[in-house]
Amino acid sequence: MENAFWGNIFQGWRREESPTVLTLKQVPIFEGFSDKRYREIEKLIHERIYKPNEYVFKKKAPGVGMYIILSGKVEIFIEEADGKKQTLVELEEGDFFGELSLLDEEVRSASAIAKDHSTLLGFFRPDLFSLLERNPELGNKILLNLARVIGARLRKTNELLAESQAAK
Repeated sequence: MENAFWGNIFQGWRREESPTVLTLKQVPIFEGFSDKRYREIEKLIHERIYKPNEYVFKKKAPGVGMYIILSGKVEIFIEEADGKKQTLVELEEGDFFGELSLLDEEVRSASAIAKDHSTLLGFFRPDLFSLLERNPELGNKILLNLARVIGARLRKTNELLAESQAAK
């Protein structure tokens, strides 16, 4: 008689996760999926390499998807009317940005530029919609997680706005 415990203990023992899957697991939008689901999502991810000071996208460009930093650094900024640059945030490995464009077709509200040699993972709206048709359960889980992330960021923005109004 086969012992079920010993039959499964080494299942997947030597399987190593790709850097893409390891990074996806850090992003709340892709949180809590099975290994099989991560491999399915990995097939939809586009890897892009950027040189220092190369734009990922510019303000008012069409938003087509989100980016996850596999390696390197990215600065998100806006330019004032007088041409002065205002840095909003500097992001590093494991951080993500541009996720709102998965939901709407609005233009980018800021610019993003690579600060170092950077490898980014792109997850784009057409791929999300394709996934929703092929695998509605997985696509809807991603959308629910996306809604949670956007909600958390909106709450944080409201807190910062309230603090800045109180300081005046």
